[in-house]
Formats: sequence, C-alpha cells, structure tokens
Amino acid sequence: MVAAVVRAATAAEIAANHAIRQEFAAQSGFDAAFVNSQLKWANGLSGKLDHLITPLWAHQKAKQKHLKELKKLAQSVNGKRNSVAHQGEFCNEQEAAETIDNARSFITLLLQVYEPEFALKR
Repeated sequence: MVAAVVRAATAAEIAANHAIRQEFAAQSGFDAAFVNSQLKWANGLSGKLDHLITPLWAHQKAKQKHLKELKKLAQSVNGKRNSVAHQGEFCNEQEAAETIDNARSFITLLLQVYEPEFALKR
C-alpha cells in the first residue's frame, strides 16, 4: 500500500509539472532550463500549486475556478504521501485507495483544463 500511495502522489506531481510547462510555454519565452529550475524550486505538489500554478492562473478566471478543489485534493494526497515517505507511516487498504482516488481526481481535473477529453485508464 505504501508504494501505491507514493506512486499516486508522484503521478499527481507529474501532472502539475505538465500544467506548469503548458503555462510557461503559453505565457513566456523562458527556456527549458529556467522552467526546470522553477519546478525544482517549487518542491512538491503543494509548492507547485501555491508558487507556480496559482500565479500563472492569476488572470485566467476559467482556470481559477478549479484552484480550491485542486488544493484540497493536493493537500490530501501530499499529506498522506509525506506521512508515508518522511515519517515511515503505514496505511491500510482503505486509506491507500482514498489517496489514489484523490490523486486520480487531481490529475483528471488539472489535465482536463488543457485537454478536455483527458481521462485516466483504470
């Protein structure tokens, strides 16, 4: 169960990276090295939401409407991941399934902003 939680959280962070790259490509002429440095600096799912996606979406009302739900899902996923990865906590099957479902919801909601037909396979 522990590995599944870490993998789900990693997938959510990869989705955030994709969204950030999309925004930097659309809004700036920054090169990949600079964007990579920002992704590294933001450090983690919550950091990427708070320090990169939120400001990048600051003037895009259609995208902003998703922030509250994305932050709630990210907090849940990231909290469980950090407990597992940094504190050695274990989780039961129900907790793992809930975290995986939250990661799935986060990924789908975020990526559908850019690809409306996006859907994860089960």
